[in-house]
Amino acid sequence: MDKRISPLSRIFLIVMFGLLYLPIFYLIFYSFNSGGNMYDFENFTFDWYKELFQDTRLLIIVLNTIVIALLSALISTIIGVLGAMMIYKVRASRTKDALLSLNNILIVSPDVIIGASFLILFTIAGIQLGFYSVLLSHIAFSIPIVVLMVLPKLSEMSPSLLDAARDLGASRWEVITKVVIPYIAPGIFAGFFMALTYSLDDFAVTFFVTGNGFTTLSVEIYSLARQGISLSINALSTIIFLVTMLVVVIYYLITRRNRKSPDLEVLK
Repeated sequence: MDKRISPLSRIFLIVMFGLLYLPIFYLIFYSFNSGGNMYDFENFTFDWYKELFQDTRLLIIVLNTIVIALLSALISTIIGVLGAMMIYKVRASRTKDALLSLNNILIVSPDVIIGASFLILFTIAGIQLGFYSVLLSHIAFSIPIVVLMVLPKLSEMSPSLLDAARDLGASRWEVITKVVIPYIAPGIFAGFFMALTYSLDDFAVTFFVTGNGFTTLSVEIYSLARQGISLSINALSTIIFLVTMLVVVIYYLITRRNRKSPDLEVLK
């Protein structure tokens, strides 16, 4: 089978990557413009980055965003792994399909509908809009992502591994912690990083459930952009892009290491 990429495919890939990355590089380029606009580059400067790091309120918002992302990713990963194990244990195909369909609802539903639903729910339940409402919302829409990342790894796992562990006298807890968890570790890491990325990136749902002076970076950038062009937004977006690239590289290195030989890791 010929795996060479045709010239037409190469052109298509170049065009697509250009459409995706050229606006980002344009934004990064003008974050160093002393002219204060995005159409006439005057001199190279770091003033917009200095202004960004002198904005205490914005730094607090960045910290809020990171805390929400890490907490929601951690909690949703724990719940998602347990949920994936539960679905994997179901033998009836109709029941399993029904559970998977329910799991996928939050993924395929429009963010506006999800955000409005959470807003109505928190209002009826008397939960104040702020840190906890944002955290609960991010956990809710991240859990299905984790389930979808972990479930394929569970399906790939050979039942003989579990049988061998039981034959050797392992308890149910030892089977889970010493056989199942190590085997599905790549899926767990993938689910965690996907949940982290979705939380950092989310705007629509967060926009509905923020309140009482609490906000996240995506909502704040939207508010700043509505007030007019400021190259401090470019500087902030540049830093976010670089951090995201770093997270992607770390995720790639972890999955590459864990993908080598999961069966050998378990047998050790």
